[in-house]
Amino acid sequence: MSLLELAAKVQSRSWRELRLLPEALVLLGIMRLAVLCAPFQRTVRYLGLTPQASPSSDVNPKQIASAVAIGWSVRAMAARTPWDSACLAQALAGMVMLKRRGIPALLFLGVAKEKVGPDDMAAHAWLSCGGEMLTGEGGHERFTVVGIFAGGKT
Repeated sequence: MSLLELAAKVQSRSWRELRLLPEALVLLGIMRLAVLCAPFQRTVRYLGLTPQASPSSDVNPKQIASAVAIGWSVRAMAARTPWDSACLAQALAGMVMLKRRGIPALLFLGVAKEKVGPDDMAAHAWLSCGGEMLTGEGGHERFTVVGIFAGGKT
């Protein structure tokens, strides 16, 4: 992407959306470290996420708009970090940003059998708010959900 294209993209976003970028960058780094260094259950407990039996949450249109902006900021920064900001780090970073704002969201964990071998499995995480996919949308439908975690309400 050229500098002119980048400048045009930045100008198309509101100041409110652009303010989310540094927060997303820092949280992506922290969540990457958490994924590498801490057991997932400890991270979930620390973030105050609760296992959810069914994907339901009440969100108003203003919260959905904020959540969509947060999802954009996380995806935008994840594409530009010098470290690997994979789906789980993105979903966790987005969840923290939503939780800080009291916006309820759902973090999904899924698994799928890979075509490479009979014992090969792939995992994926995605974040949703009010039916809107915030992170991890690409290919999520091929994964079987094995866990749903709720967060956002403070």
